[in-house]
Amino acid sequence: MKPAAVSSAAPPREETDGRPLPPGWRSYTSPEGLRYYVNSSSKETTWRRPSLSAESPQRLLARHNSSPYANGCHGSTKTSQPKETAGVALRKPSMDKQPAGSVSPAKRQIREVKETKITINCVTFPLPGEGPEQQLLKPNEWSYCDYFWTDKKDPQGTTSVAGFEVLLQKQLKGKQMQKEMAEFIHERIKIEEEYAKNLSKLSLSPLAAQEEGTLGEAWTQLKKSLHDEAEVHLKFSNKLHTEVEKPLLTFRGDNFKKDLKKYDHHITDLRKQLASRYAGVEKARKALADRQKDLEVKTQQLEIKLSNKTEEDIKKARRKSTQAGDDLMRCVDLYNQTQSKWFEEMVTTSMELEKLEVERIEWIQQHLRQYTTLRHETDMFNQSMVEPVDQLLQNVDPGKDRELWVKENKTGDVRPVDMDI
Repeated sequence: MKPAAVSSAAPPREETDGRPLPPGWRSYTSPEGLRYYVNSSSKETTWRRPSLSAESPQRLLARHNSSPYANGCHGSTKTSQPKETAGVALRKPSMDKQPAGSVSPAKRQIREVKETKITINCVTFPLPGEGPEQQLLKPNEWSYCDYFWTDKKDPQGTTSVAGFEVLLQKQLKGKQMQKEMAEFIHERIKIEEEYAKNLSKLSLSPLAAQEEGTLGEAWTQLKKSLHDEAEVHLKFSNKLHTEVEKPLLTFRGDNFKKDLKKYDHHITDLRKQLASRYAGVEKARKALADRQKDLEVKTQQLEIKLSNKTEEDIKKARRKSTQAGDDLMRCVDLYNQTQSKWFEEMVTTSMELEKLEVERIEWIQQHLRQYTTLRHETDMFNQSMVEPVDQLLQNVDPGKDRELWVKENKTGDVRPVDMDI
């Protein structure tokens, strides 16, 4: 899901309700999405829309995001426009002093802000339940591009791993598993080769070579089948090497890891750029807070002491505060642009890694199925070679064997008779 971006300031533009602004006044949008107005001549700033008929009191821009960045997280906030507070009048105030115990207008409390976003390791996300519900980029597919946006802490919780790094580790693990499968097939080949060698050797054994008759024929065929079976297993081992082991070893060679490093360096560089932009935003926030504090101090001084110098100091403070606000808006805009670029590259690259993983699994599946096909073929060949042996064994006839043996080895068919006296 695409991380929500920090609110970026809209460019200066006139109101869209059709009412004209007084001469010299322009409308702007604050980083929190609130509209304020600036007089380009006097550099005066107000939350209230200036009127053509009457002068409006000056409104100080309050910095709403006051919570500090800590532990890698920074809350981004959204607030309604603050309640009206008495600011510095456009004309010189009267000499009347404020009643005793009155509160300085610059210190009056604005409405409590509500956090809607959070920044974790320089990436901004919406808080749960805030803003519109985000839709998955590829629903119901459990795609890489939807589930690896945040960083993952290790079991000890001491360090964290970027989501993209988790995807890269999956690719490297897949490469290792592929290598181990090739090693397994290699061991299987060695067994087949050794088995074929032993079968061939056993087929030449002289044991029971003098067996005769139909049983002798069956025994001779059995020994011959061992030699034929040895040839089948030798061919099986050769095919395992060329059609299974070798493809597993050569699929995505040494350049694959180099390609992964390119992906890693590209996304890492974008994260570094994002961190740099975020640091710029935080620096601009602090600068704006300092300028607003300076303006508040000078406003308080004006309330108790009137002088042309004090008014001039306030005008300068206003200009600096406005400039600081503009700088913050520019920094936020640059941050959002960088985060959008990182988001786009994350989607594109994670989907590419997903495609690579699908290809790896399908490749391994194809060649393991080839293993089972070769194994079935070997069994069929073995069965075909055993069938003649089985047929001869069925034809073994003890009576026939006795006849053949007797004919060949008989010593005479004249039987002894009794002796005569």
